[in-house]
Amino acid sequence: MDDILKNHYLEILGVEVADPSLELLERIVAAHLIRAPFENLSKLHRFRIDESESIPRLEDYLDGIERWNLGGTCYANNYHLYTLLDGLGFGIDLCGADMTNPDVHIVSKVRLKGREYLVDVGYGAPFFGPLPRDLDHKHVIDFGRCRYILHPQDDHGRSRLDMLRDGRPTHGYTVKPEPRVIDDFTEVIRDSYRSEAAFMNAVVAERFFPGRSVRIHNLALTETEASGATTSTELHDRAELIDAIGRHFDIPAEITRHAIDGLSLDADIYA
Repeated sequence: MDDILKNHYLEILGVEVADPSLELLERIVAAHLIRAPFENLSKLHRFRIDESESIPRLEDYLDGIERWNLGGTCYANNYHLYTLLDGLGFGIDLCGADMTNPDVHIVSKVRLKGREYLVDVGYGAPFFGPLPRDLDHKHVIDFGRCRYILHPQDDHGRSRLDMLRDGRPTHGYTVKPEPRVIDDFTEVIRDSYRSEAAFMNAVVAERFFPGRSVRIHNLALTETEASGATTSTELHDRAELIDAIGRHFDIPAEITRHAIDGLSLDADIYA
């Protein structure tokens, strides 16, 4: 990453250039989570324009954040943050993570002063900072109805993250520690654009703020306070969906309208 793009990226996040440190890493991760939402509108919008089956170029990704308050799904958010941290001089590896299928998620593994941390701003989760990987006990994050549990490494050095909603396991992934390159995931990324893929048949947008979050999944709007209060609203049609995304995410109506045109809105990405 050249200095112009690196400085522009940091300017968008509102973070000043500094030497690699845990403090800088924490500031970047928190700023990224808040500034670049987890959403697939940008994926759908771009696919309808050029039928691209890859993650956006960094220049286009940053333009989407700056002009339209977009972000991306896991590959866009986490890969581009990886390139920023690498460009800033952090000791960092890109790692694949398995869910139901292998390598359908990616995270970064950062090394700082003899410790290891996981960085994930592409899971739609309240990970406002790096997660410690060198654990001897479970690391727990509670946010609203959800609990996130990062377990100590297994015998193969893998890290397991479980998500529970109302005490019931609903999602999760296993991070494999081997360093990877983005080209290793070309086929997985291409598969995510198949006509039957979940992200091509649903809308999801999750935005985090200090102490609260807003999530839109198809025609369901959920507002959550970190303390536990949750408000759920049913959106009755596409017009209400476009309006809600505009009010809560500041994404222009024309972007949302183009992205959801002809979309079935019946897939559950959390299934």
